[in-house]
Amino acid sequence: MATPTYKLYQRVANLPFGKAFFSHFVSAWAPYFGSISPKTIELRPGYAEVAIKKRKSVTNHIGTVHAIACCNLAEFAMGMVMEASIPDSMRWIPKGMRVDYRAKAGTDLVAKTRVEPMKEGESYVLPVYIEIFDRAGTVVCDATIDVYVSPKPKRTA
Repeated sequence: MATPTYKLYQRVANLPFGKAFFSHFVSAWAPYFGSISPKTIELRPGYAEVAIKKRKSVTNHIGTVHAIACCNLAEFAMGMVMEASIPDSMRWIPKGMRVDYRAKAGTDLVAKTRVEPMKEGESYVLPVYIEIFDRAGTVVCDATIDVYVSPKPKRTA
């Protein structure tokens, strides 16, 4: 039970610069993540921890990390945990997102998320909860992304 994305992470994570390579690869594969330059800190079935640096390109007019950069980080965390956790017979796609901004995001950020083992067979919506923390450990943003999980279509010859 591992997607090609998670298999790649398993192969490179312990190599020098392996996690950086992996994060760059995912950002190239899904270019909208390139705008935040996310880094994968930890990834395993049921858990993902990812981060971004506070830099000019992700800040707003008051010098804090922009709300949309936080949303992008939350979606990256959700995508990574789904790739590491989904059964081989299933596929996923985001369906909706709810976000609460709790505090100003004035530092680098870390997003953490967990999912329970997923069911196989029937289609369902899985809410994935993500918390985003600043360097002090304050939750600056949290999000719930509803993910539509469904069986992969049967391949015909």
